[in-house]
Amino acid sequence: IALAVSQSTADFVIHARRIPAARVKVVYLGVPLEEFSRPRPADEVRAARHELGIQDGEFAIGCVTRLHPSKGNSYLVEAAAQVVRDRPHARFFLVGEGPLQPELEAQAAGLGLGDRFVFAGFQRDVARTVSAFDLSVFPSLWEGTPLTVFETLAMGKPIVATDADGLLDVLVDRQTALIVAKRDASALAGALIFAMDRDEVRHALSEAARAAGREYDIAVFVRKMERLYVLLHETSRVTKRRGVLAADLSFLLARTRA
Repeated sequence: IALAVSQSTADFVIHARRIPAARVKVVYLGVPLEEFSRPRPADEVRAARHELGIQDGEFAIGCVTRLHPSKGNSYLVEAAAQVVRDRPHARFFLVGEGPLQPELEAQAAGLGLGDRFVFAGFQRDVARTVSAFDLSVFPSLWEGTPLTVFETLAMGKPIVATDADGLLDVLVDRQTALIVAKRDASALAGALIFAMDRDEVRHALSEAARAAGREYDIAVFVRKMERLYVLLHETSRVTKRRGVLAADLSFLLARTRA
């Protein structure tokens, strides 16, 4: 059998590696739910916002990512210029490092974004940083399934995302996120403004995200791997791997238990 951490990866394994689809299982990763899903007191959130320099009355839109071409951050910068023009209290935070930072900084400066677009760099405590955001955004062009989306779901953050394959694995349009076409800065800006302007939309997205996030517990993933290794140890050598192929592997597909 072959294990994949996203459906897009599974499709690659099936078509490029020519492994029969029945032998490919998608096993999603997860996050430590106790760290990301715990309720956060208002004073803790205020402190996190203060550390990022978010002022009272500002609407913080954040993205935790790598500054890499696959992540679509240039489209986020372009969208930010449109959002800030119409909603000047919006402020964007790009959290992470990567080779495109000088190029993205030049793009933001060229669009006159100033302090409306903050390059926050590496942040050790991702959960604390994400807690400061009013809205999370994923402008990716292509993905596996990033851990950051599991973290954001677990924290119950409203999400705007593109239709990159790895994101569509776990996000549902108008339920756990607002989904727009990738490589379309105007569509991205429109969805961000739509969410900014509607408290009830953000609340509904937040509730659905938190519920979905409970399905991606790293402890469940670990238990699946332990069970699989025991199965391999007990049957593979004895049966020359045939026993594994005949075994019931449905536990790998369970979201909440193993």
